[in-house]
Amino acid sequence: MFGPIGMQEMLFIMAAALLIFGPRKLPELGRTLGRGMAEFRRATSDLKRSIDVELDEEKRPPPARRIDMGKKAAAVSPGSTKPAGSDGSRKAGQAGARTPSDPAD
Repeated sequence: MFGPIGMQEMLFIMAAALLIFGPRKLPELGRTLGRGMAEFRRATSDLKRSIDVELDEEKRPPPARRIDMGKKAAAVSPGSTKPAGSDGSRKAGQAGARTPSDPAD
């Protein structure tokens, strides 16, 4: 019941505590000891629970990322991966017009 401590050892410890602390102090000492043990168990279970939560988060795969193409998707032609007009070709009417950002021919 008490692990490695037998009944005779337990009686000896109780008698020694009664002689050392007295009959008035012993119940108070028992309550204090019980509260301390309950607080230790509570703290231990909270720590275990937080560690379990952290381990579960690490095991869980990250959520799938959604790519919002928005207006960009409308500008891409069906067979191409580049937006229309991004291949360097000029539209009709822009043949002679140069802008500073155009590369030199």
